[in-house]
Amino acid sequence: MPRKIPIETSARHIHVSKEDFETLFGPGAELTFVKELSQPGQFLSKERLTIQGPKGSFENVAILGPFRSATQVEVSMTDTRKLGIPGVIRQSGSIDGTPGCTLIGPQNSLTIEKGVIVAKRHIHMPPDQAIRMNLKDNDDVFVITQSYERALIFADVVVRVSPSFKLAMHVDTDEANAFANDASPYGTILKLFDGKAYDLQMWAQELEQGIKR
Repeated sequence: MPRKIPIETSARHIHVSKEDFETLFGPGAELTFVKELSQPGQFLSKERLTIQGPKGSFENVAILGPFRSATQVEVSMTDTRKLGIPGVIRQSGSIDGTPGCTLIGPQNSLTIEKGVIVAKRHIHMPPDQAIRMNLKDNDDVFVITQSYERALIFADVVVRVSPSFKLAMHVDTDEANAFANDASPYGTILKLFDGKAYDLQMWAQELEQGIKR
């Protein structure tokens, strides 16, 4: 029986370092807990920031806790166009070579030289479930969504395995809007062609040309 993977939409948000947070909110400032998120230890804070790019901005953007070692801004590809910055798809924490932006807080503004990413679609998975699914950390898989009349297949979904994770697939708002879903959308993993989308494209081209596989 295929394992159902809950699908959650991750809207634009910001992770901040303690140093950058104090620059934006004042010396000694701390994150104010509002509510827990689905992943253990992660929480929504009361504080908000404005993200400013060369062409546009987003106000009232949520900050997620706890503090990180480096500040990271996660937006959708559509968001990058409004901001006027390149859309670079990365796993969380991989920010070298990514564009920066200006963050505006109540006390000061701060320009970061890197850290704005479009998060690579991914699945959080605890080790026991990874073993049952014959998966390991950083595997790439396909995920078929269950949806009313707009089901689709996501390719290049990276599996992240950690004892601190709870099973859930995270997509951004662009990806979530691509399929009509109910209040509790979910998907099913397919490990086709080692998860590589270009292999699927090649396979489809060969079928179209009448090459039997």
